[in-house]
Amino acid sequence: MENKTKITVECIVNSTIEKVWNYWTTPNHIEQWNNASPDWHTPKAINDLKVGRNYIFTMAAKDGSMSFDLEGTYTDISIHKSIKSILADGRTVSVDFITLGENVEVVETFEAEFENPIDLQRQGWQNILDNFKKYVENN
Repeated sequence: MENKTKITVECIVNSTIEKVWNYWTTPNHIEQWNNASPDWHTPKAINDLKVGRNYIFTMAAKDGSMSFDLEGTYTDISIHKSIKSILADGRTVSVDFITLGENVEVVETFEAEFENPIDLQRQGWQNILDNFKKYVENN
């Protein structure tokens, strides 16, 4: 079995844990922030936030040239603290929400895939997290 590289991205959001959690887990909010660059978007998000249930985020180029579904199954959920899941391709993802006074640190760790360079994967996931921070703080 191949050893999978783990990548961690993080940000500090100036908001309450309740708002951060809500915006992270609610499909209509996910559709607003879940993109790695301005020429991509998430036209559809389905999220059944229960252990053993699934999420499917359709990510697409705005020009219609390409799209894919990011799909996973929840393996552990601790409300306002952490979410763990396994992607359809078997890679794990964990997201920790750490309350720091009036802010929330979001720490996301995922197993890298083998198709794209590690730095590109890290930058893409960091861009999505940065979009999340901006969306929460501006809405």
